[in-house]
Amino acid sequence: MTSPVYLFDLASRQSQWLAVRQSTISGNIANANTPGYRARDVEPFADVLDKTRLTMASTQGGHIGFDPSRVEGTKVKKSESWDTVYSGNSVSLEQELGKSGEVSRQHALNTSILKSFHRMLMSTVRTS
Repeated sequence: MTSPVYLFDLASRQSQWLAVRQSTISGNIANANTPGYRARDVEPFADVLDKTRLTMASTQGGHIGFDPSRVEGTKVKKSESWDTVYSGNSVSLEQELGKSGEVSRQHALNTSILKSFHRMLMSTVRTS
């Protein structure tokens, strides 16, 4: 019996994290004119991965053991803004749009890696 491949789970978790981050960024942009509003961001995905205990998978009894674990929940935190305007609002539209572009690029990379891995799996299945 073989163990499942957890690359898809990891990619799914990153996609969920990217969705939460994009939603947080959208909320910041929506509140750009709200007096006293403080911009928010989510903790970096690398920090989420650091909290995840990933071990190697075993496909045979003699291999190293595998203990599946889950990625911890994503936490929303206050964003470090470039400046604070007179109203006390800390949203910088330029910074938020930059973050939005970063999320888009990370999502595209995630999707490309999954597509390549899927092609590799399909190639293996077809040749066996």
